[in-house]
Amino acid sequence: MALPSTMTAIEILRPGGPEVLVPATRPLPQAGPGEVLVRVAAAGINRPDVLQRMGGYAPPPGASDIPGLEVAGVVVATGAGVSWPAIGDRVMALVAGGGYAEYCAAPAAQCLPVPARLGNVEAAGIPETFFTVWTNVFDRAALQPGEAFLVHGGASGIGTTAIQLARRHGARVFATAGTPEKCAACEALGAEKAIDYRAADFVKELKDATQGSGIDVILDMVGGDYTPRNIALLREEGRLVQIAFLRGHKAELDLNALMRKRLVVTGSTLRPRSVEAKGRIAQGLRRVVLPWLEDGSVRPVIHETYPLARAAEAHAALEADRHVGKIVLEISDLTR
Repeated sequence: MALPSTMTAIEILRPGGPEVLVPATRPLPQAGPGEVLVRVAAAGINRPDVLQRMGGYAPPPGASDIPGLEVAGVVVATGAGVSWPAIGDRVMALVAGGGYAEYCAAPAAQCLPVPARLGNVEAAGIPETFFTVWTNVFDRAALQPGEAFLVHGGASGIGTTAIQLARRHGARVFATAGTPEKCAACEALGAEKAIDYRAADFVKELKDATQGSGIDVILDMVGGDYTPRNIALLREEGRLVQIAFLRGHKAELDLNALMRKRLVVTGSTLRPRSVEAKGRIAQGLRRVVLPWLEDGSVRPVIHETYPLARAAEAHAALEADRHVGKIVLEISDLTR
C-alpha cells in the first residue's frame, strides 16, 4: 500500500484549555531503527495529555510534540532491525508522543499484539494504563496473591485496570471513588469494597473491612493530604506507590510509622523511561497479562469515544471527571 506524505494530527496551539487542540496537517512520521509505523485506528486519552496541553508536562527529548501516549492499529512500515511486528500485524503500542494522529511511529519493543477478541478502540485503551499498573503494582510493589490492595481513583483508566489485574492475580481489592455510581462500577469490576471518599473516611472504612489489619499495597494518584492517611492505613511491610499528585506533590510523612511498620514508599513516572525499560514491562505484560486479555478475564473499560477532530471535546469530557474507564479517539477505519 502506498503511503501518503502527510497526515492529519492534533496540535497544541499554545498552553491552555481544551480549545487549544486543533487538527493540522503534518508530515508522515518515519519508522526509525527499532521502530514501526502504525496506521492508527484509535488512540487513548490520558491525564498526562492534559498536563502536556496545559504546558506542565513537556515531551521527552526526541519525542513528538503531538499528544497521545497509546495507539492501536496496523503496522504499515518497519525500520531497520525489527523482527516483530511485521507489516500487516495489528498492534497496540505505548509511545512517548504522537498518538493523536493518523499515523504514529512506535518502538517495536513497546508493541503488543491485539487479542482477536478485542476491537481497536478497546486495544487503544490498554497500553498506558496497563504498562503503568504492571510496573508499579507488580514490579515495584510486588503485590502477592492474598494481599490487600487499594487503588485510589478506582473509576479512572488506571483504577479500572488496577482493580482487574489485582483481582485476577488473586489479591483482595479495595478502591476509592467520588460517587456512589463510581463505587458501584468499581465493585462490579472486582473490588471487594469501594469507598465514596466524599462521604466516608476511607482509612476507617478499610480498617473495618480488614478487621483492623490494614492494606499491603496502595496505588495512589492523589498525594498531598492523602499521604499520611495512606501511611496510617498500611500494615507492617506495606508498600505505598505514588504515580501522580492531584492534591499536591508535598506531604507530611510520619517517619516513626515508616520505621515501626517497615514500610516502603516509592513512585515512578513512565514516559521518560528508556525504550529498553518499557520493553521489559511489555515482556511482563505479554507473559502474564496478555493471556488474561485473550481469555476475557481482564478487559479494558471504555467509557466514550470521539473522532480525532473532536479531541478538544474529549479532553473536556476527561476533565469533567464523570467517566468510568477510558476515553478514546477513533481515527481510522481499517476495514477500508
